[in-house]
Amino acid sequence: MATLTPNTNTKHLNLDSSCVEVATYRVYVITWNVGSRFPDNISLRNLLGLDSTECQHLPDIYAIGLQEVNVQPQQQVLGLFKEDPWTAKLKTTLGDLGYVVFKTEQMQGLLLTMLIKRVHVNYLRDIEAEYTRTGFGGIWGNKGAVSIRFNLYGCDMTFVNAHLAAHDSHLEERIQDFKQIIVNHHYHVKRFRGIYDHDYVFWFGDLNFRLSGDDTSKEVQEAIASGACEQLMERDQLSYVREVTQEAFHVLRERKPTFPPTFKFKEGTCEYDLKRRPAWTDRILYGIQPDNCNPNAQLHADQFAYKSHPGYSISDHKPVTGEFFIKLFPGYKTSIIHFSDLNVWRIGEENTVEYTKPLTFKECDHDWIGIYQSEYTSLRDYVAYEYVCQAESPPPSPDLSTDPFFAHSPRRLSQRHRNRDHLRRQTRDNEEIVRLEFAEDIEMKSDEHYILIYFQNSGSHGVTSICGISNAFRAETASSLPRLPNVD
Repeated sequence: MATLTPNTNTKHLNLDSSCVEVATYRVYVITWNVGSRFPDNISLRNLLGLDSTECQHLPDIYAIGLQEVNVQPQQQVLGLFKEDPWTAKLKTTLGDLGYVVFKTEQMQGLLLTMLIKRVHVNYLRDIEAEYTRTGFGGIWGNKGAVSIRFNLYGCDMTFVNAHLAAHDSHLEERIQDFKQIIVNHHYHVKRFRGIYDHDYVFWFGDLNFRLSGDDTSKEVQEAIASGACEQLMERDQLSYVREVTQEAFHVLRERKPTFPPTFKFKEGTCEYDLKRRPAWTDRILYGIQPDNCNPNAQLHADQFAYKSHPGYSISDHKPVTGEFFIKLFPGYKTSIIHFSDLNVWRIGEENTVEYTKPLTFKECDHDWIGIYQSEYTSLRDYVAYEYVCQAESPPPSPDLSTDPFFAHSPRRLSQRHRNRDHLRRQTRDNEEIVRLEFAEDIEMKSDEHYILIYFQNSGSHGVTSICGISNAFRAETASSLPRLPNVD
């Protein structure tokens, strides 16, 4: 098992005896250089493992890392207002199966999209994205890495999607790209500043490592056709720098690829384009700190599948997938918001939301509560929202640097004057009851069901946690409801 360098700031969870037991969860990782193509007219079901006989055992987490995503100016402008076409396609394909896009990060052509089963959303903490440019000495984002880190059931993990320097002879540049990412990739969550500080690390992408030796493209192709992939793999540059020189990726593990090289193909075919020597450029690696959480319950990661998907031919690369079992602590609890049951939301009227929080729970200036349809498929798809502290000290509208779920600076749905009863607090024992008033001009559909989600936003580089989800409630037009006296 791959073991990361121990984190000198190791955290030990405050778990009682009922929470030490670990449970197994599935992680599905995809890497694909899509060559600036769009996902129009192709099905992603096979790539996502949805057509297999094991479809009844779906992953808990999907991590999809794409390289060379279309970054034409018009696409960048559209990205300010809606999800990119690839994320939208993934959301459509997986949304009906109970998955939620909880975070995306893009740096020019590098795109990382994370989805999770809806039942796990309430346990996501400290979500943060980061990126590092390595192109042209670090000033251009055509090469580099994007990543998303988060805590789930008491374990911290990070997913890194990278695109390193190309061409056979540029091995040293790839090593330097790796080192630059390690040095410059910094998070803003205490104890987890670097990539290798996490309990679980998944690093994947078009890493661009080639084959050593002087074989011609034709000779490599003939070796592949004769079934000599294992012999070719002995000259794989990534294996060499990881296992022999230990100049890069040496604390990570990779299951040995048994599929043919995934680069370079003639687009639209499964035929190698001999303008370049075939190579295993598209890879998935992982690492673990087994004792990083609790000394009485070791973490574990097991990769049970690693394969390419030759049926996808829109670019000169074939996508690669890796499937993993990992251990997490399902009984892990943190300070959480508990919403009072809400049965009906009166459309066209002011509505009051009540929740209870521990006195130890730290509110941040940009904490907000979002209204979502009950079958939401993305954390960006809020219907409306209110800031928790806006009545006491209205914060500025969040922007890209303070809230990761807004693609552009949102406006509050109502600009009406707030009275001082807009937010009311009552302390009881070791908890506080909070009542927050929502505006009357929220657009909701009658007879549709919705939920509330509480977001704790640190305001520091968009580090966000989901701290509470309400029960599902029905929206009804106010005029169709009986008028009841207002009793507080």
